[in-house]
Amino acid sequence: MLDRLAIGLSGLCLLHCVAGFLLLSLFAIGGGWLDHRVHVFGLVFALPLAAVALWRGWRIHGRGWIAGVGLAGLMVMAASLAVEHGDTAEMLVSMVGVTLLALAHWRNLRALQIA
Repeated sequence: MLDRLAIGLSGLCLLHCVAGFLLLSLFAIGGGWLDHRVHVFGLVFALPLAAVALWRGWRIHGRGWIAGVGLAGLMVMAASLAVEHGDTAEMLVSMVGVTLLALAHWRNLRALQIA
């Protein structure tokens, strides 16, 4: 259940990144929901969720590389906080991070189904 929730949240983050980029590019507007703080809140929610879900999965299936991919995704997500908000690089870095994290949760879910 935690992995499915995490994958859904990663999808929402990707939607936020793409929508924000399109709005900023096409209409030159942002609004409060595009504020940089949303990334901080997203990371605050992603860290404990990923820690619990991926650790639980590792304990059951023993595939440490899955947790490693998740950790890499979290690190990339954290790195996006250092990039200028609204910049194309911020969107790309954020998208890479959440994609890696979603991939880790998906692989974790699959490994748990097999175990």
